[in-house]
Amino acid sequence: MRLISTVIAISLLTACSVKNPFTHGESPARPLHDSAPLTYPENLEATPDAIPRIEPKSRGGNRKAYEVFGKTYYVMDSSEGFVQRGKASWYGTKFHGNKTANGETYNMYTMTAAHKTLPIPTYVEVKNLDNGKTIVVRVNDRGPFHQGRIIDLSYAAATKLGTLKSGTSNVEIRVINPRTEKKKSPPTAPKTLIKETLPSPKALTNTSNLFIQVGAFTSLDNATKVKKHLTHTLNLPANIQPNSTQSDALFLVLTGPYNNVQAADEAKLKLQKQGYSKIIYTTK
Repeated sequence: MRLISTVIAISLLTACSVKNPFTHGESPARPLHDSAPLTYPENLEATPDAIPRIEPKSRGGNRKAYEVFGKTYYVMDSSEGFVQRGKASWYGTKFHGNKTANGETYNMYTMTAAHKTLPIPTYVEVKNLDNGKTIVVRVNDRGPFHQGRIIDLSYAAATKLGTLKSGTSNVEIRVINPRTEKKKSPPTAPKTLIKETLPSPKALTNTSNLFIQVGAFTSLDNATKVKKHLTHTLNLPANIQPNSTQSDALFLVLTGPYNNVQAADEAKLKLQKQGYSKIIYTTK
């Protein structure tokens, strides 16, 4: 049995010495073994899920069939209704900055993943059956090619799912169809919680203290998550302002200030693309 294991190990090392266009990129400048970054990024667990959107199949990474380590894999024509259970693993510094199967650059701090046969790109909901956590990732790469593993998560995705400590997790993956399923978006203010008096257009034009209210929350934790998304992902200035003028205490998430309406409109467009719909202009 040990002899067989040794032969397999030698075969894998030999195979990895040649760059395969359908697997994680290899580079002589990269470490021999994959690992996490030396510095743990702040608030990585709060990385927002990938937001499913309609995309055409990429020109790269979608050949009908390809071979790795002597085994042939057949890429699915359609992922509709696809559900699979198995183990999830992750990949990090060794491949960070290399090309993915579809030609994009792998960024271990984004919510992406690799799968052997799903069309690229595909949006997948991944549920950790060990701890109940769920994430959404965008498949843009090929792998993993280890026995029993069905999906390779980015470092950020593995962190959020709770997969880093053990290296693998028992998961269920389910394909999300953006055409038929409501997109997951950041929490927004309930319709009846906030009643704002909107500034007049004239006041907005002349103000130098203009803010955008992104949401109002009864939970400080939810407000903090949205604030982190605004500052870390969208690079927008943001703050949390308690609002105790109503019977129930609320936490308002604001971005700004903006010197003019044009600057605020640019920020508003960026927010809307991320799924924020309950946006209010206000002066504070």
